[in-house]
Amino acid sequence: MLTSDIITSPTDWNDTLRSLPYAHVLQTWEWGAFKQQTTGWSPLRLAFKRGAAVVAMASVGVRQVGPLRVMYVPKGPALDYADSALAAEVLNHLQALARRQAAVWLKIDPDVIAATGVPGEESDAPDTTGAAFTDLLRGRGWVFSADQVQFRNTITLDLTLDEDTLLAQMSQNTRRKVRTAEKKGVSVRHGSLDDLPLLYDLYRVTGARDGFLIRPPAYYELAWRSFMEAGLAHALIAEYDGQPIAHVILFHFGRKCWYFYGASANAERERMPNYLLQWEAIRWAKAQGYTIYDFWGAPDVFDESDSMWGVYEFKRGFRGTVTRHTGAWDYTPYPPLYWGYTKAWPRILSWLRRTRR
Repeated sequence: MLTSDIITSPTDWNDTLRSLPYAHVLQTWEWGAFKQQTTGWSPLRLAFKRGAAVVAMASVGVRQVGPLRVMYVPKGPALDYADSALAAEVLNHLQALARRQAAVWLKIDPDVIAATGVPGEESDAPDTTGAAFTDLLRGRGWVFSADQVQFRNTITLDLTLDEDTLLAQMSQNTRRKVRTAEKKGVSVRHGSLDDLPLLYDLYRVTGARDGFLIRPPAYYELAWRSFMEAGLAHALIAEYDGQPIAHVILFHFGRKCWYFYGASANAERERMPNYLLQWEAIRWAKAQGYTIYDFWGAPDVFDESDSMWGVYEFKRGFRGTVTRHTGAWDYTPYPPLYWGYTKAWPRILSWLRRTRR
């Protein structure tokens, strides 16, 4: 029989989580604290036990929306999804929690692979564990969420390969651009907390150039600082002639290292600093003992109409594996309330905005 405990120690939480299958950095203590401070999601950190052994964990964000309550387990829960009985027991506990909390919905988004490869191509291969878990969710009345908060698809690189193999398997164009950056005088150094203003400034420049919205400096200061101080984030900065021209910020936990943030200046882009940065990030992650490098994001639709296509082509040049996850699923204790929240309420808000104009 599965029991659950609330964990209140940051060290106990992270150390135990790190040992579980499918552990993710978005389930760490620091991520829950960060989201609580910035967006009002209060973390409820649950450890599920068989006897004395912790076999699953879920950091459940709880948020009030007016008189209503919603719940979200980002990239979790963490457990052995090949154990279908365990997965069912954890879902029992989470569903009961959602009913007790009178939640409109409970969303989970575990790091479970549905398939690898590009859909429709020879490399397309379904994952049996992911298929079984999806069937389990559907059989219990969970619905595939219309709100996929995290990237559903990504590209991953096997860091158990040696460096020569990783370099050799890159596309010829990507390998050439890595060498070009080195020949054109680009160097890469490790970042520190003192570099936080610089990291934000380059990110701001990138957002303005590429047309994506960024949050105020305090948001990134808190995220980057807290994860760096906890030893869960690492920055690499590319320079030319002593001037910073690009950076990456890696988050890392368990078996994985994620390329979460990247930015570049408008100047010196012909020196290809982003290619050398990625190669140095891969080398750093491998040297730290991580076995998977996650490029964090790939298109939902694998054709040029997708807004991520250009970034996807850059990442694909490193010749990782396209990895498609099961995605976010919603449990709805009270279906009429869920329909009202997800369908009717947005329409009412839209009507109110039109009438005010």
